Amino acid sequence: MLSGMLRSSTRVLRKLRGLEPAAAAAARRLSAAEASATSPSASARDNSLLRPLPGLDLPPPLPDNLGRSPTRITTLPCGIRVATEDVPGPSACIGFFINSGSIYESGETTGVSYMLEKMAFKDTKHRRHRNLVHELELAGGNVGASCAREQMVYSYDTLKGYMPEAIEILIDCMRNPLFLQEEVERQLVLAREEVQNLQKNPERFLHEQLNLVGFSGAIANPLIPPEDALARINGKTIQKFYHENYTADRVVLAASGVDHERLLNYSEFLLHDWHTGSPVEKPKSTYVGGDSRHRADSDTTHVALAFEVPGGWLQERDATIMTVIQTLMGGGGSFSSGGPGKGMHSRLYLRVLNKYHAVQSFSAFSNVYDNTGLFGIYMTTSSDFVAKSVDVATSELIAVATPGEVTEVELQRAKNSTISSVLMNLESRAIVAEDIGRQLLTYGCRKPIDYFLQCMEEITLNDITTFARKMLSSQPTMVSWGDVGKVPPYEFVCKRFH
Repeated sequence: MLSGMLRSSTRVLRKLRGLEPAAAAAARRLSAAEASATSPSASARDNSLLRPLPGLDLPPPLPDNLGRSPTRITTLPCGIRVATEDVPGPSACIGFFINSGSIYESGETTGVSYMLEKMAFKDTKHRRHRNLVHELELAGGNVGASCAREQMVYSYDTLKGYMPEAIEILIDCMRNPLFLQEEVERQLVLAREEVQNLQKNPERFLHEQLNLVGFSGAIANPLIPPEDALARINGKTIQKFYHENYTADRVVLAASGVDHERLLNYSEFLLHDWHTGSPVEKPKSTYVGGDSRHRADSDTTHVALAFEVPGGWLQERDATIMTVIQTLMGGGGSFSSGGPGKGMHSRLYLRVLNKYHAVQSFSAFSNVYDNTGLFGIYMTTSSDFVAKSVDVATSELIAVATPGEVTEVELQRAKNSTISSVLMNLESRAIVAEDIGRQLLTYGCRKPIDYFLQCMEEITLNDITTFARKMLSSQPTMVSWGDVGKVPPYEFVCKRFH
């Protein structure tokens, strides 16, 4: 046994001797590294980060003052407007913006805009939906569509190297949709589920109700259609609405990060024969105000109290003042999801959420259209506190319209915050493309960002109170959801403002 142990010990010693040179080398390397860390060597001094690394080619630095590229606009012979803003970088965004939406619907076409959003990027005359998805995956493209009351948007975001393919795919989906009945039926099933679930989403439900109750005319057309309207929609209905409203004179092709001449070369060839239509006058809408209450089984009550924004986006200065007032009032939830302190400088956070712990959320909002709009306060609270919550919202709106209530410090902070938010958003190519497209549909041109920033800088305390007074002189619109039994009477709220 002893001899066996000796032979085993010998084998272990031999293995250790065999590993000894490598271990020693590793130890020497470690010692050298420690030495170099404590006392920099000549090679470390040569590779200082203060000097360029040898053999590394660096791109030229950007100039200290890098101006924005101008927005270039060209109207094709068919009437389509092509607008671009070239932006350096690897990616680009391109989109179609159409002067169409639910305000152009009536009778049998109610809900068609909602369905057009769902039917976007489906089968076309030249490619099946499966093939389209495959092409998008290969290029890493991101497509999307959205419907609104006045405008429709179809966008494609991708790397610049894939822009020729992106332009062709986007134009094919816009020009050659098939609206196959089997696909329409599939999307109608999904649409019905969303409509049925709408009442389970009180915030979205009430924002839709604000338009249905507050307006008469085109804006009161439902953007999210009722189920009986969906039952009347088929492929032929969608195709007819598409052909009548998606005409060349009502279409803008906008892009960010794309060379203008390059986009023109493609669009002139692919869009030259887009069908035109007769001039269409925008349907009229009238603000009327009103009250609507939807009872639901819930521990909380949601209320939205709003007033008209006269003139909408076309009254540019008033719309700018309204945007600053929304930032000034601010608000949010009782828990700041953006991190501690987010939004806590705003009036509604300091004066409401910090004071009344029964309030779960309390925030200013706006829904603005070309010629009119809504501004108000959305609140969520327990049913026992809802009467007090509505009273507080009334007081906060009246305070903004009262001279001396808003301080110069508050106004300057709100202006700075709004300007910062606008500039940060314009760093996104998708937002730049959307800004170009929507401005062309609304104003007929792209107004420079400096114009709006200057408007914000010039806003005074008197401008705030004057606009707020004009806004509060309209009839209020109040909608509620949940345990609405303790929501104050509409007539009582009206008397507070008049």
